[in-house]
Amino acid sequence: MRRYGPALVLVLCGGAVLRISLFSELYLRYVQQGLRPYLIASGVLLLVLGTVGAVVVGRGTRDEDRHEHADGHDHSHGPRVARLLVVPALALLLFPPPALGSYSAEREAAGYAAQGIGTFPALPEGDPVDLALGEFTSRALYDSGRTMRNRTIRMTGFVTKDDEGTWYLTRLRVSCCAADARADRIEVREAGAPAVDSWVSVTGTWVPKGRLGSDEAWPPVLAATDVRHVGQPENPYEKR
Repeated sequence: MRRYGPALVLVLCGGAVLRISLFSELYLRYVQQGLRPYLIASGVLLLVLGTVGAVVVGRGTRDEDRHEHADGHDHSHGPRVARLLVVPALALLLFPPPALGSYSAEREAAGYAAQGIGTFPALPEGDPVDLALGEFTSRALYDSGRTMRNRTIRMTGFVTKDDEGTWYLTRLRVSCCAADARADRIEVREAGAPAVDSWVSVTGTWVPKGRLGSDEAWPPVLAATDVRHVGQPENPYEKR
């Protein structure tokens, strides 16, 4: 049975990739939406290779069995470590890792330097205005026209806290996959802190601070008027 180990690992990995990309939206925890076709193709290729490998091993085993019956010796070979490789592949299939959360966000340094300070387009009419956290932080840090002043903003993200108990609305942005994720966070005032890693929708007004593009302007501040618990979005990341 150990001869089938490598083929079994390929099949399990292929099944795991197809599970998160073809039969669900779990792949959005790890990569951008545009990479889905490549994941599906990779999963199918792994399944095909694993199946072909198993067939080849099966034929070779039957030939060896006939040879063993002829000379009376057991010539079976194959490293037992292949069995151990099944464990991570099976874990990936049954228990896919969750999306990045507060731990990843807290590792992101707040090193924002002045870049591209200038005017931004006016916000849409009507309040509240739904914004991505990335757009909010960009406008708060670099918008010389202060287009968010006196406007009611609504954003969705997960909760993080610092050692002093200050809580932040946080969202991770990715260019390609979770490996290049970068955190955007907004300090929330005038509202009690929900549980860390819980997803919330926060409505409030921007509180300007510091000089544009300076360290003092980071992180941006929102005075909350409403905080509501929501489910994790299908795609937990924002695109850079």
